[in-house]
Amino acid sequence: MYTIGIDYGTNSVRALVVRCKDGAELGTGVVNYPSGHQGVLLDPKDHHLARQNPADYLFGLEKSVKLALAQAKKTKGFDARRVAGLGVDSTGSSPIPVDATNTPLALQKKWEKNLAAHCWLWKDHTSVKEAAEITALAAKIRPQFIAKCGNTYSSEWFWSKILHCKRTAPAVFKAAHSWVELADWVPSVLAGVKDPLAVKRGICCAGHKALYADDWGGLPDKEFLAQLDPALADMRDRLYEKAHDATASAGALCPEWAKKLGLPAGIPIAIGEMDVHYGAIGSGVTEGTLVKVIGTSTCDCGVVSAAKTVPDIPGICGIVKGAILPGYYGLEAGQSAVGDIFKWFVEGVLGDVKLHATLTAEAAKLKPGQSGLLSLDWNNGNRTILVDQRLTGLTLGTTLYTTKAEMYRALIEATAFGARAIIERFKEYGVPIERVVCAGGIAEKNPLLMQIYADVTGCTMLVAGSSQACALGSAVSAAVLAGAHPDFATAQKKMTRLKAGVAYKPKPANQKIYERLYVLYRQLHDSFGGVNKSADLSAVMKELLDIKAAQSA
Repeated sequence: MYTIGIDYGTNSVRALVVRCKDGAELGTGVVNYPSGHQGVLLDPKDHHLARQNPADYLFGLEKSVKLALAQAKKTKGFDARRVAGLGVDSTGSSPIPVDATNTPLALQKKWEKNLAAHCWLWKDHTSVKEAAEITALAAKIRPQFIAKCGNTYSSEWFWSKILHCKRTAPAVFKAAHSWVELADWVPSVLAGVKDPLAVKRGICCAGHKALYADDWGGLPDKEFLAQLDPALADMRDRLYEKAHDATASAGALCPEWAKKLGLPAGIPIAIGEMDVHYGAIGSGVTEGTLVKVIGTSTCDCGVVSAAKTVPDIPGICGIVKGAILPGYYGLEAGQSAVGDIFKWFVEGVLGDVKLHATLTAEAAKLKPGQSGLLSLDWNNGNRTILVDQRLTGLTLGTTLYTTKAEMYRALIEATAFGARAIIERFKEYGVPIERVVCAGGIAEKNPLLMQIYADVTGCTMLVAGSSQACALGSAVSAAVLAGAHPDFATAQKKMTRLKAGVAYKPKPANQKIYERLYVLYRQLHDSFGGVNKSADLSAVMKELLDIKAAQSA
């Protein structure tokens, strides 16, 4: 038996054909999104805006799966008729406005040029004001809604984006019969679902991004939503009543898509989850393991048995039962930019994509602290532990002699310090972290970054065995659903692995310097983040943004 995992990332979609008995990866297909700038629709007047064309998702779905199957057919004994299931993961929260037939508005000629009618990509931060309103209202009348997501609702998430659409693009909001997360929409397309109410929603996106919990009857109540905007309360009736963990199927592969892909009709489709959550499964997550999926941003995921009590943890992105593995609480934190910071500096500022390798080699020759630089990792805001998207980047200590390589290393170190802040927050609230497993291209290809992370955090950094951990996790979920394995523990044991012989251990001499640097990082972090009230510099970055917005207008 074989399964296929389909992973929708920020810039591309990839499909992975996996053999269920041992996790062998027989075929991969990667397709870049053709629209916008590297797949992202931007607005030069608003650097917070990031949308995506749903047509790219359909194009990438068909092409990536066909490419993966074509490669798999080169393996003796492979037969597409023995593909037993599909799994899908995606970025999130990436909600799509759809009509009453579950068709994205952007696929209609009337709306194709309206950015608000496209998918609101996870990294869209246009709804900062709305997120603050949701946080304030919940704190006042429904504190339980935000207690599990660090007591702060984010502009990256579902309700803030929909409310912002209502206020800034009312015609799009009015035309939208419903909104569907990308992770739920693609499985619904594969299953041939034509009614948004019939879309099987995953607890992963619902719980972490849409304030869903069975404890209070699902989505936020209409009274709460109406205080934000009566239109949101009306929209609630056209969303969903129940969200599901990975024990449920999102549906069966419909004849139309079975024919397009060359797969058996009727095979099960796993429930959709966010990329990093299935990536955690593909990296072998268990209780005591923190999985860091390092890409354009990072997401840190852990699990704790649902039989235990998990305290509310300030500043993390959510504690949701069943969000990653069934029978476990899924815990999520992360950084809004990691790879994107390096990309910004090398490609945006320096203007040469080829410099990544050169600067990495030069930065590796520097000792910790040698440059005298210290940076904050907030170029795209702070996701954890401050949950404030109106924070910006900062580099301290530049001189007339500061080099490109020194800047590059300081940015890597900044992301490592941010990673340590997350690990410390988890441990502070009793979440066990006995090992750290990293996944993603950066973890595989950048030994310098991995060693710095080990030295800064004091944790040994292991690397997932698959370069497509998210797609593999989706395939694992499909394998359990298809009956290839009796449960997730067995499937993970058989289908996932760590990269053999790769372990980045902390170097004591480097740790000693980074301990001193981390103290300074936390002083900057707490002052500019508004934590240290005696030296509160949190207004500086925000006033700069206000001046920028006024001058841009």
